[in-house]
Amino acid sequence: MPTLSFDGETHAEIVRKVRRWLVSLDQPEEVITNVEAVERASEITKDALTVIAQAAPAPVRSSELFKALTRMGYEANDMTKKAVISTLDNSADLQDGVVKRLNGAGRAAVYEMNVAVAKQILRAMRSR
Repeated sequence: MPTLSFDGETHAEIVRKVRRWLVSLDQPEEVITNVEAVERASEITKDALTVIAQAAPAPVRSSELFKALTRMGYEANDMTKKAVISTLDNSADLQDGVVKRLNGAGRAAVYEMNVAVAKQILRAMRSR
């Protein structure tokens, strides 16, 4: 009989892996956003840190130095993820602002052009 198993140090880690697996079954090829790509890359990095930590010999793995370095790796990964996502969000906000300003400038230019055309039409009509 087929079996399926997930390894993880915490319940949250196992749940995350199960969810990722379930999503992969439902959606064969999906288009993801930049933020989703960053989040997935972060999770893969965490998984890699876990694999590296588990591969270390028991005396090394149980040392406080190794635990601190592993924890620092997780924290650096989380900080990097937050910084990249923040940058992506700020970039999107900036881009939206620029597009709105350009749209506003375009409307103003059309309005001014319409005023200029109206003035010319009025001049033409008065000269007749």
